[in-house]
Amino acid sequence: MLFESPSVERLVEAFRRLPGVGKRSAERHALHLLSAPPEEAQFLSEAIRDARERITTCSTCCNLTETDPCPICAHPNRDKSTICVVERPSGVMAIEKGASYCGLYHVLNGALNPLEGVGPDEITVGRLMARLKQGEVNEVIVATNATAEGEATAMYLSRQIGELGITVSRIAHGVPMGSGLEFADNVTLSHALQGRTRLG
Repeated sequence: MLFESPSVERLVEAFRRLPGVGKRSAERHALHLLSAPPEEAQFLSEAIRDARERITTCSTCCNLTETDPCPICAHPNRDKSTICVVERPSGVMAIEKGASYCGLYHVLNGALNPLEGVGPDEITVGRLMARLKQGEVNEVIVATNATAEGEATAMYLSRQIGELGITVSRIAHGVPMGSGLEFADNVTLSHALQGRTRLG
């Protein structure tokens, strides 16, 4: 930094905690806010506070929402026989932008990672299995990320769901390996969904 200021350093550190924001980007964001009109900083502050107060988790699919159930779960025209399983709410947003899927979702809020102590109980696998045991679902599309953790999660879900007699398919690898759904374009996601393969 060009000058010592605990307040500026704290603001830079706050931006650095955001995913994908490095030291230089954090400094640019901080300095932009400090040189912008006070209303801009106030708008950002109020938007964050408002979102934190209003956003909750859907009791059905575990996606972020302002209403419970979320608009997707409550929509009368969604195909309730198909559930697409994603790791994070960003996966739902990415697939919805492609406008090629009309079923329901389930957000795991993570992926299996035994080395980090993340097992089935640390993500929402139990809630997914409870939904499936209600008997309305014919197919589960596993759309976890194309990472080692995402693949391990897909294989685990394939075994667990297969025991219920429900078809399990895996999203096709139009999504680059090592990348997340939120970084794929709409066409890639559309092809990936259409080209899904059965796991078991």
